[in-house]
Amino acid sequence: MLTSARNQFLGTVTAIDRGAVNSEISLNVGGIELTAVITNHSVESLELAPGSAAYALIKAPSVIVLTDATIKTSARNQIWGTVSRCELGAVNAIVSITADNGPEFTASITLESLHELKLAPGVRACALIKASQIILATKS
Repeated sequence: MLTSARNQFLGTVTAIDRGAVNSEISLNVGGIELTAVITNHSVESLELAPGSAAYALIKAPSVIVLTDATIKTSARNQIWGTVSRCELGAVNAIVSITADNGPEFTASITLESLHELKLAPGVRACALIKASQIILATKS
């Protein structure tokens, strides 16, 4: 599977909370519990069930970076860790955050945000990902 998503994680479905139209899928990815919201149709077509394997795909621009732990947010997935690297471009930067107990998440943010948040390797930061921004995939 080749995709343009910077964040690609293989995990195990731990729970499915089915609603009228959408389902919340809990996926354990390297010790991190991610929550994705997908349609019930997608749950069926991907044949998702607790214990099944699935990939979580998250494009870097969908990852929001936060450094202030006192800020409350509605983002379902809040992964705290340490900035492991920053790649500076002309307008944007790529920031990688290694989770405290899991994988590395990559975000694409503006240079202005990078400087405002004082991001650099070793800085404590949080990767915020809305559940609706996670795409799930399975092998056919």
